[in-house]
Amino acid sequence: MARPAGPLKLKAQLFCGDEIAMGPGKAALLDAIIREGSISAAGRALGMSYRRTWMLVDVMNRSWIEPLVETEVGGRRGGGARVTDTGRAVLAAYQALMDRIGAAADAELATLAGLLRSTPLPPHPSALDES
Repeated sequence: MARPAGPLKLKAQLFCGDEIAMGPGKAALLDAIIREGSISAAGRALGMSYRRTWMLVDVMNRSWIEPLVETEVGGRRGGGARVTDTGRAVLAAYQALMDRIGAAADAELATLAGLLRSTPLPPHPSALDES
């Protein structure tokens, strides 16, 4: 899913109304929840605040026909979170979409990169005029 560093940055976002239902940050969060088994631990692993992490999960759970993340209250089993089957399906489809977008971009990127300067020229003096 990740694109190599270079002159092109691809970022696909899927919207549900005005909300971003899935994008790179939410995909990374789902991956981290799978890995960590906890929403708060996933947020810490990604350097996100507790509040931000829970807000992203809330948006995802409200945007899809079924929740992507389920939580379990603490107790003897310790609580935690798990990515649902729907969440795993959404994540896999999003990652496949990003791979296909990247592959399509690769076809033209070599031409564009060959015509691109390594750094921009200094601004033209008339672009700096405030008059």
